[in-house]
Amino acid sequence: MKRIFAAFAACFLFGMPNGAAADDPQSSVKSVVGWEAVGRLNISGRSMCTGALVAPDLVVTAAHCVYNPETGRKVNPERIRFEAGLNGNRAKAARSVTKTVVHPSYQYQKHGDTQLGSDIAILRLDRPISRQMIQPFELANRPARGATVEVLSYSGAQQNRPNLEQDCYVLARQEHVVVMTCRVDFGASGAPVFDVVPGRMPRLVSVISAKAEMGNRRVSIGTSFDRTVLAMMRSAS
Repeated sequence: MKRIFAAFAACFLFGMPNGAAADDPQSSVKSVVGWEAVGRLNISGRSMCTGALVAPDLVVTAAHCVYNPETGRKVNPERIRFEAGLNGNRAKAARSVTKTVVHPSYQYQKHGDTQLGSDIAILRLDRPISRQMIQPFELANRPARGATVEVLSYSGAQQNRPNLEQDCYVLARQEHVVVMTCRVDFGASGAPVFDVVPGRMPRLVSVISAKAEMGNRRVSIGTSFDRTVLAMMRSAS
């Protein structure tokens, strides 16, 4: 893997001008039918990330999202709210968070990198969201090099409506890190990365950890899943 320069955490602080963090235009999803399991994480009313349901009461996101960037301490879970299928001013379902489980190898660094490869967290909701209302996504192994993937995320440029980045692919992978051509904006931390296989429901293969540069190319970096994530889900339940 080529050396990756200047990886930036993709959290977003509410109140910044919409154009301040803009990176590249993405496709606006006018209808979230079939994608309702993706939602915005409202963190302490001052920052946001993206998350996705992986069980009726469990959400996966990036680990750095659950830390206060000013103090370096974990955010009180009760200060985090998951807004599933948010599209405009209405969410399909909204729940508070009661517990956060961070990857055991992750250590938050206020002025360092994003601990690539372990930047993942599981959040437990205060109440399950019925499968009849929203179907959680299934997890799958990390995508192969060259595989086509898609990213659905909320961003600082578009806080209330998800962006769909299509037709991007995996440039490289190493252990639990995948480097993709998908271009993401601030707020996309924790956004689900889906494999794209015709005739099959999308499966979650990674979550966005950062945007970065590889040589002169802008890329996104994701953390893939392993058995540790399954253990984290059991611990959160």
